[in-house]
Parts: sequence; structure tokens; C-alpha cells
Amino acid sequence: MSEQTATVLVGSPVSIFDVASVSRRGQPTELDEGALAALSKTRAQLEAALADGQIIYGVNTGFGALSETRIAPEALAPLQGNLLRSHAVGVGPRLADDVTRGLLFLRAHTLALGASGVRPCVPKKLLALLEANLIPEVPSQGSVGASGDLAPLAHLALPLIGEGFICDGAARIPAADALAAAGIEPLSLGPKEGLSLINGTQVTTAIAALAAVDAFELMAAADIIGAMSLDAHLGTISTCDPRIHAGKPHPGQIQVATNLAALVDGSSLNQSHVDCGRVQDAYSLRCMPQVHGAVRQALTYVRGAIETELNSFTDNPLVLARADGGFDVVSGGNFHAATVALPADHATASLTSLATISERRIDRFMNPDSSRGLPAFLADNPGLESGLMMAHVTASALASECKSLSMPAAVDTIPTSAGKEDHVSMGPIAARKMASVVRNVAGVLAIEAVTAARAIDLRDQPTSPALQRVHAAIRQHVAPHEGDRSYTDEFEALTDAILRGELREASDLPALNFS
Repeated sequence: MSEQTATVLVGSPVSIFDVASVSRRGQPTELDEGALAALSKTRAQLEAALADGQIIYGVNTGFGALSETRIAPEALAPLQGNLLRSHAVGVGPRLADDVTRGLLFLRAHTLALGASGVRPCVPKKLLALLEANLIPEVPSQGSVGASGDLAPLAHLALPLIGEGFICDGAARIPAADALAAAGIEPLSLGPKEGLSLINGTQVTTAIAALAAVDAFELMAAADIIGAMSLDAHLGTISTCDPRIHAGKPHPGQIQVATNLAALVDGSSLNQSHVDCGRVQDAYSLRCMPQVHGAVRQALTYVRGAIETELNSFTDNPLVLARADGGFDVVSGGNFHAATVALPADHATASLTSLATISERRIDRFMNPDSSRGLPAFLADNPGLESGLMMAHVTASALASECKSLSMPAAVDTIPTSAGKEDHVSMGPIAARKMASVVRNVAGVLAIEAVTAARAIDLRDQPTSPALQRVHAAIRQHVAPHEGDRSYTDEFEALTDAILRGELREASDLPALNFS
């Protein structure tokens, strides 16, 4: 994805790529003027409802199973601070900085949509932390994805009131000290504002959105690296004949076949064996359009689901407009993250197919019986040297781990809050599994890229101009094979390069479109 420099308007529609630009590249943000006006209006309506004596969940009642407990007017402000403290009980490794930056952005964004009834100063304060790069300490475990991502979002919100911790690299700084150093005044919470800060699906969506951006890069890389394996394996490009795919017109399948044909176009290596008599390759080569294409279709659906969630009201209760111009304060269940958990599980299983088919292509290069004339394990001196034998084993381990992670998280539910919250989504678990699989798949593809590049080096004809550029991009991170060595650091460097889009950019394939 190309870097963006324009300011992202918080409170206007955003995409998964906006999340990545803000959280990873520091793209600036500001509150949309229309959103500011809506915030002031809904806040006034909420305060009017309180003045009229309405009983409103989480505003003048307790929370969860304590929702029938009335709270005295003089205790409404302490109630919100107590909510943040009591709910900040997450455990486990803290979320990565890019995820937490994404959380600050998305919490401000969902509040700015205008249905939470908070004052404009609340999303402004979240954006102030983002602008100052004050990263709250947010443990990654402790949310079941309904009623919202409560525990991690409570940790995110504590620094707003001068409590909790800010992370600076490995350092853990009391939030009060970090805010004072940055010249940011702690927020004094008004009625409902603590609840609005923690009620929502933003932990699930932040993790899933960033994983989806990376997954689109993997989709491109799978086509590019798969094309290199096809050419290095002396495979036929006839399986990309448009007439085949017109007869099974899934858009993703057609796109992958088009990509593969364009990537191999002009390959002397491919032309060198057109009359060899072999008409059918193994499925891992022949069926790339069908398999990669199905993954592409799945990711298109997943992106749509995540982006709908990014731009949704996920608080409870909501301050909603009536046709007559008035407002109602209405309780609902938009905090339930099934709408992202199920797509994230689908993405995890789909991406696992990229890992398993890539591993099969790697395997075909290891054995002289299937590699079509290449030495065992692509070693210079098989026997004395092991070549890429263990690299294939590592790819197999990563692919197997992907399979284990593909058990859907969203099929599980454990009732919480004394049975009041009796069906939950496990959305953050689904999103974290998706992110783990993204990294694993990138690792498998990196190993396939090294394997295919090595095989190209061993052939006596050049590959296509596009794949020569990709080969050169691989060589920026992985030196040519010259006897046995540890590839660990090079594999990791190439994995990162794949996720940054370096192979996609080197391929210069116009058909790859992420807009």
C-alpha cells in the first residue's frame, strides 16, 4: 500500500488502510467538524434525559448483572472512574504498539460517530494521546468480545484519567507522569463516559483490521511467489488459459489466473519446455487460481465485514435520533463482536490454505523425483550438505501451526456477569489467531520464495522480466546459496519485506489492486 499523507477525519468513514496508516505510519488525524456538532447535540440530549429523571443503564445504574441497582446523582461521576478501575483486569503480553495506536484511533472514531452521548473532549483526549505517541499499556488477554472488549479497553482508558501506565519501549511509566510531561491534563469523567470508553469491539477490530491489511499483501505475495515456483519447476502456464476460468467465473480465480500469466510472460525458462510432453502439473501448481482465488474472495468478504464494523455504533446504550428531531436513549447489543469474530475465523482458515499449498510447492523442490532435474534439497553437494531440507521442515511446522489455529474461536461461548451476558463472541481471540496465522503464512511464503529463487539459480534459462525483478528483491534480503548456513535472520528479514509489500512492488503487476 502506498503511504498516505492526508489527514484522516475521525467521525467520517474509515477503511482498514486508514487504520494501518494511522497506527503504523503516523498519519495525522482530526475530528470531523460535523462529528463535533453531533457530539455536542447528543450529549445535551443525554443530560436532558438525566435531568428528566430517566433511568439509563450504566449512567445512573450499575453495570452488567448490577443493572437494577440505582446510583445516586452525587455518585454518577465516581461510578465512571470505578468502572474503569474494576474492569482493568487484563492479563498476558501487552498489545503491540501499532495495535494500541489503532485502538486510540478507533475508540475516538466510534465515539465521534455521535451515538454514545459523550462530550467532544473525550475523543479529543484519545487523539491527544495518539498525537503525543503515548501508548497505554493494554494486556492482550481478558476480553470475551461481549459486552464489548471491556478489560483491554479499560486499560486503554485509564491513562485518560491519569491512572494506569504508558509504555515507552520496554519502559513502563505511570500515566500521571507521562501526561504531565506531555502537558496533557487528565480527563474528569462525566456520566456515561467511562462506560462509553470501554463498551465496543475496537480491540477485535483493530487487531483484525491490521491483520487484514497484511493478509492482502500475502495474497499478492502468494501469486508472485507461486508464479516463480511454477516457472522454476518447469510447470505449464496453460492452466491459466482464460477459457478455463470463464467456465468457472469466480472473480478471485480469474484474477489469480490473470496475475500468474502476466508474471510468467516473457520467460525463456517457460518457453524452454513447451514441447516436453507433460500436460498436467501437481495440484499445488495447477490449481493456484482455484485455491488462491478462493482465498482472495474470502478476504474481500472479510475486509467488507471489518470496515462495516469500523464505522458502526458499538456502544450501549445509544443516544439515537427520532424522526421528529428528538432523541431516545436505547439499550441494544452492538457491542457483540460476532460480526468480526466470524469473519476473522474465516480469514484464518482461508489464509491457512495459502500456507498449506505453499508448503506443498516447497516440498516438490526437495525431492529429485519431483523437482525435475534439481539436486536433492537444492544442495550443492547433497549428503555432505543438507541444503534447504530443514527450511522445508520449518515451513511444515508453520503450516501445521496454522491448521491448529484454524479451529474457530467464535463457536465457543462462556456465560459471564452472573448469566446476564450469556452468549459472547470470543472476538479478540479470533482476531489474535488471525494475526498469528498472517505472520506464519508470511513465513511459509518467505521460505518458498527462497526455495524458488534458489531453483531459478540452478536452471540454465532466465525467468520472466517480472520474476527477475522479484528475484532481485529477494536477494536484497537473502544471499545466494553457497553451501550450508543458517537462514534464520534472512527468513525473518524476507518475511518482513513481504508484509511491507516489497515483492509486490518489484513485480510491478498492474492487476494487483488494493484500493
